[in-house]
Amino acid sequence: QVQLVESGGGLVQAGGSLRLSCAASGRTFSNYVMGWFRQAPGKEREFVGHISRNGGTTYYAESVKGRFTISRDNAKNTVYLQMNNLKPEDTAVYYCAARPGIATNPETYDSWGQGTQVTVSS
Repeated sequence: QVQLVESGGGLVQAGGSLRLSCAASGRTFSNYVMGWFRQAPGKEREFVGHISRNGGTTYYAESVKGRFTISRDNAKNTVYLQMNNLKPEDTAVYYCAARPGIATNPETYDSWGQGTQVTVSS
């Protein structure tokens, strides 16, 4: 498994932006597809998006498409989630996760960070 640590969460007003980072260690980062997920209170963990091993392909949930962008820097062992035009419904704990291949089901990811809180005020 790879160890993951998220950072960059916080409180932002609706319409604002945040960039989350997820730093990886322990394994060869470029061997992993990286996913972002979120979980709001009382709700199940939700797929946000993922990025391929070389960063060439991304895929997003409809709810964030056009507002969120995932990127990665394999030299820095870090994946990013740029969130623009944030809405109150984006409020959640955001997690990064890793797995060898592409998937949207969180149950198939075997390495997880501890999460970072994002709160969007109206």
